[in-house]
Amino acid sequence: MIDIQNLSKKYNDTTVLDIESLQIPKGQSVGLVGNNGAGKTTLFSLFLDLIQPTTGHIISSDIRVDESEDWKPFTSAFVDESFLIGYLTPEEYLYFIGELRGQTKEDIDALMVKHADFFNGEAIGQKKYLRDLSKGNQKKVGIIATLIGDPEVIILDEPFANLDPSTQIRLKAIIKELSLNPNVTMLISSHDLAHVTEVAQRVVLLEKGKVVMDKVKDAGTFAQLEQYFMGISELHAVPVEENAAPVIIEEE
Repeated sequence: MIDIQNLSKKYNDTTVLDIESLQIPKGQSVGLVGNNGAGKTTLFSLFLDLIQPTTGHIISSDIRVDESEDWKPFTSAFVDESFLIGYLTPEEYLYFIGELRGQTKEDIDALMVKHADFFNGEAIGQKKYLRDLSKGNQKKVGIIATLIGDPEVIILDEPFANLDPSTQIRLKAIIKELSLNPNVTMLISSHDLAHVTEVAQRVVLLEKGKVVMDKVKDAGTFAQLEQYFMGISELHAVPVEENAAPVIIEEE
């Protein structure tokens, strides 16, 4: 269970994130959408304790992330290539992360074999340093690294960006498989509404740091998002009772 309460982040007099309350149950895959500057990456940075909140907190499995590091063993993330170590090869990097997460070389070899189609012969076995790979191939390595050690919480920021169509399709298959695991909670941000509504069970829309839509995905979610971003309608999240599906009021 992830519990976000009164969370805000300000830089000088500018508020970039302001979330009054947001709860994510264990095992749910959540798609985070919004325009540039909506606060998606800021939320992930707060979740990973990369920056400190101005107010409020995030609790993950009863652990407040800005006060303890006990959330780290069950949490993994790939936000951008700065998470990688450029002077290592992809294999060396994956072995390194494996060691940190108590995995053997054989475990990592098996993981690379399992996702050979995702790598598509373009990152593994090329004898290149990570810094010399394309952004797309760097992202492939970073994404697969998040799977090491069977984490309970996985955070992916714009995972579909810089990936070719074939790899995007393979990534969606990986995410859908993970979403079937009741022990894995996923937070995925994306500018691609079609991708995020396909893989997520729930969609949260941020606008200028605030939650303006929060709903369990249904057949009409993609159309609602399209209308919102085209400026045809406004969507407002409505407080819901515990364990109830989020409700949306749409105004013409």
